[in-house]
Amino acid sequence: MSRASDGSSYRVPLPGSALVAAWRQGYGLAELRRDLLAGLTIGIVAVPLSMALAIATGVPPQHGLYTAIVAGAIIALTGGSRFNVSGPTAAFVVILFPIVANHGIGGLLIATLMAGLILFALGLARLGSLIQFVPYPVVLGFTAGIAVVIALLQLPDFLGLELDLGENTLGNAVTIARSVPGLDPAELGIGMVTLATLILWPRLRLPIPAPLVGLAVGTLVALAVTPLGIDVDTIASRFSWSLQGESGSGIPPFAPSLMLPWQLPGPDGTPLVVDFALIRELLGPALAIAMLGAIESLLCAVVADGLTRTRHDPNAELLGQGLGNIVAPFFGGITATAALARTATNIRSGAFSPVAAVVHALVVLLAVVLLAGVLALVPMAALAALLFIIAWNMSEARHFLHTLKSAPLSDAAILVICFALTVIFDMVLAVAVGMGLAAALFIRRMAEVTQTRRLDEKEGDDLGDLPPGIALYDIDGPLFFGAAEKAVSSLQVVDPDIRVMLLDMRDVPSLDATAIVALQTLAEELHERHIGLVFVGLPARLVLKLRRAGVRREPGRLAVVADQARALRLARRWLATPSGNLG
Repeated sequence: MSRASDGSSYRVPLPGSALVAAWRQGYGLAELRRDLLAGLTIGIVAVPLSMALAIATGVPPQHGLYTAIVAGAIIALTGGSRFNVSGPTAAFVVILFPIVANHGIGGLLIATLMAGLILFALGLARLGSLIQFVPYPVVLGFTAGIAVVIALLQLPDFLGLELDLGENTLGNAVTIARSVPGLDPAELGIGMVTLATLILWPRLRLPIPAPLVGLAVGTLVALAVTPLGIDVDTIASRFSWSLQGESGSGIPPFAPSLMLPWQLPGPDGTPLVVDFALIRELLGPALAIAMLGAIESLLCAVVADGLTRTRHDPNAELLGQGLGNIVAPFFGGITATAALARTATNIRSGAFSPVAAVVHALVVLLAVVLLAGVLALVPMAALAALLFIIAWNMSEARHFLHTLKSAPLSDAAILVICFALTVIFDMVLAVAVGMGLAAALFIRRMAEVTQTRRLDEKEGDDLGDLPPGIALYDIDGPLFFGAAEKAVSSLQVVDPDIRVMLLDMRDVPSLDATAIVALQTLAEELHERHIGLVFVGLPARLVLKLRRAGVRREPGRLAVVADQARALRLARRWLATPSGNLG
């Protein structure tokens, strides 16, 4: 433990606090059985989701599976939430897709590594609590926008269209609309059957996960129509691999192996050249990945706490997320963060500790090694249908509409702006603008809260009649750059017969530099007009701030007292000075 600059204690956060907390609570065979069953369930769910999200990002499906295996296990063991399950998530599609298009999979893995370093630094700096400062309309706006973009990107596979989509969402929409007449009925039929299964299966309340059933049904339909001479686009027909001297189609049946991210191909298919220019180009996307990863992981941990009545360590969670994203790229894994749907499934399945998430990673590993050939048969249209469901759940359409109807107009405007910017441009711009607008609105609201008014003797603390020449003012609220000028400017207009101003500041919780300069200017102007100034009830820490800025006590000119009664006695003594000149 060390000391911070303000003298307070500083405790360095340690990775793995969630695992330690579960162990201290008591871990035996019963708890292990719960974790094994929960891990098996979410592992089954994670296999199709990981493949679908990797493909939506623009990379082969095995990279999504490697992410769930490597990052999922590391984050579980080193994070601060007992129930978070991490892996590839839909929220990152709109950020990662342009990176792959511009820098290839090698660039994506390098950006993920950089984001992991940023997340680890945020955890060390104990900035996990900053998530509470992201307004809800901003989060809801960009997540709903991301959902729209994801759904749009899946339309070509769902309709059986061979299109190369770019980063321009509106341009993509126009391209898809013009190509609709050329859709493939077979691909559309497989997609519709899968989508219907995904929607209807949960209503049966059977223990088998809907994604597994939906993709199985879609795959069986594809296998049934193939003998009829109908070609169906599958993972095997879309992707091929070459590894360890072997090659094939679909998914390589090997566990993730160590590799150097920068040796993977760039956009032209050749290994990247890592230099300062590349790092500079990837720094912006890496910051966006880290920011979104922190927001999504910590929000997921908060939701998990609400469902289980536990408490997570936000700083340890950032450390774990950082470590997972640092290590995963060296095994072919893409960006990982906590996934709300998988975390909720983990909790509903009875998980007790992070061991469940580790078991989930092992289940995905076994699926890659033993079932790669089966996974390669999954149709692309079925994966697109699964991503439609993910996008719909992510959009939180009901909350979106409810917020538009019930929230203040300013918050509703921020929601719509963040949504539109995410869809039309990108999430980074949407969050930046949304946070800026939210901050500006907050400043305006706080400025409206701060008030300055003149009090009469009836409103004072039993002062009786105020003598002529003494004015009592009250400032209520924080004095900061948005409110200081307005609050202090009203004090500069006083009656010409006023000789002493009493300024009650007991309800001023804080001062910033702008407020200090405004008070200093007020004291100087009043001195020039031979008017004394008495600060009443100003907290000691704020007196110290003024003193450091050069605003000090001066007999007959400036004083600081504890209450109104003392201020009145001092003001009367000043008025009684023989010179009649204060200052």
